[in-house]
Amino acid sequence: MKSDLLDLAMILHSRTDRAVRVSDDGDLKKSVWLPLSQCEVSPEAPGRAVTITLPEWLAIEKRLV
Repeated sequence: MKSDLLDLAMILHSRTDRAVRVSDDGDLKKSVWLPLSQCEVSPEAPGRAVTITLPEWLAIEKRLV
C-alpha cells in the first residue's frame, strides 16, 4: 500500500495554534500557511530548517512539489 504522506525540508517562519507558515527557501514572500490539523512539524524551531510531514494532495495544492 502506497503512503500519500510526504516529508519536505522547509524553513519555519511562524506558528499559530492552528497553522505554520513555511517556505522552501527562507523567503517570506514565497511562504505558505499549512494547517496543523493536516501536517506535522519537527523539530519546531522558527527560522530554522524543519521537516514537514503532510499529505501529497496538500503539498500539490500549496505548490510545494
